[in-house]
Amino acid sequence: MATLSKGTLFDPVLVTDLINKVKGKSSLANLCMQSPIPFNGMKEFIFSMDSEVDIVAENGKKTTGGITLDPVKIVPIKFEYGARVSDEFINASEEEQIEILTAFNDGFAGKVGRGLDIAGMHGLNPRTNTASDVVGTNNFDSKVTQTVTYEAAKIDENIEAAIALIEGSDADITGMAASPAARTALAALKNSANERLYPELAWGGNPGELNGLHTDFNKTVAVGEKDEAIIGDFENMFKWGYAKEIPLEIIQYGDPDNSGKDLKGYNQVYLRAEIYLGWGILDANAFARVTSA
Repeated sequence: MATLSKGTLFDPVLVTDLINKVKGKSSLANLCMQSPIPFNGMKEFIFSMDSEVDIVAENGKKTTGGITLDPVKIVPIKFEYGARVSDEFINASEEEQIEILTAFNDGFAGKVGRGLDIAGMHGLNPRTNTASDVVGTNNFDSKVTQTVTYEAAKIDENIEAAIALIEGSDADITGMAASPAARTALAALKNSANERLYPELAWGGNPGELNGLHTDFNKTVAVGEKDEAIIGDFENMFKWGYAKEIPLEIIQYGDPDNSGKDLKGYNQVYLRAEIYLGWGILDANAFARVTSA
């Protein structure tokens, strides 16, 4: 395992495990199936049929329907995470090294999942919590202008109003990502008999579906501009994926994290993993945000 010292790729089994765990941590990944993303990016072509189909009588005249074609470029960007561990890692048995790498993979998956949401929803660099020039406007807060003002006591009405905006844009609704505050507000709603309307949300419940709608509650929704819910056609109008080769470095020398502490001087090695993630919002009008901003 010492041959892993530079430029090694994650084992395919670890990659599959990583992505499965990312889906468990990211609302965007949970609500939308991932697609393979070439390292150099890809284009998604969105066809907008401008008219309805036409019924034509025998020998009747046909008329044009019209079509609008809008390409959306999805380019993967680099997400990186590194950590120092004791240099005992180098001298450990192969089984112990695999255990350490598996644990690192578990932690990396959680950070990648959270990072995908924070960047894709809010356009922020997850580590600094500031706007990322690399992400730019490729995020829900920048592109989705259909918004409803959040009121905790009227959260169900807020969601209905957001759905009405989406349906008014002739789009479908397949999922909702919502904040813990929105879940608490929904869990507090009661009917005239003082019974909970959504008992499955009590005590932090995250059932995966609410009123037949695929739903995920996640703290990442409320980062940045304080969205409380993002609703829309995640299945068809949002795409995400990763470049399948995920580099892993085990660095034994120098100061790779710019901490001012030499690895050899502190009997440490540095584990660094990188993943290239890409995503795109294919039609911003297919989404609406409930926001307290």
